[in-house]
Amino acid sequence: MKNQKVLLKMVTLAMFVALGVVISPILRVEGMCPMAHLINITCAVFMGPVYAFTCAVLIGVIRMTTMGIPPLALTGAVFGAALSGILYKLSKGKIIAAVIGEIIGTGIIGAIVSYPVMTYLWGKTGLTLFFYVPSFIMGTLIGGSIAYLLLKRLSATGMLRKIQDSLI
Repeated sequence: MKNQKVLLKMVTLAMFVALGVVISPILRVEGMCPMAHLINITCAVFMGPVYAFTCAVLIGVIRMTTMGIPPLALTGAVFGAALSGILYKLSKGKIIAAVIGEIIGTGIIGAIVSYPVMTYLWGKTGLTLFFYVPSFIMGTLIGGSIAYLLLKRLSATGMLRKIQDSLI
């Protein structure tokens, strides 16, 4: 039984990663990738912060290597994914807490961390410390709104609890 749970978690994680890679180019402009935030929040609510963080890292690495996306694919995802799952757990299952975690983690923390990464490692000039904050927050608001509506609907039908129970 335990092996089946582990396998289900790995398959679910793989599906999130695949879905994230495929839908992330939708509405994407540099510094704003709303579909990635939809995946981060949904994965965090379904599976928790560790899996959401892992999912964000895998999606970012795949996007960077296959699509030529700059390191924003990582800095703009991992903090929000982890914080989304952490706040969801701390709030004892409030979906809005997961969305707020993504907004703070990506929109503020990830955006600020992106400045030194893009300036010193990627060589981009003319940036300021808060350069990415507006676009990152806008992206998280769009993706977070979609995730919120999706997860609220799943919750209303009882499917969210069934999915979570099957993954725990």
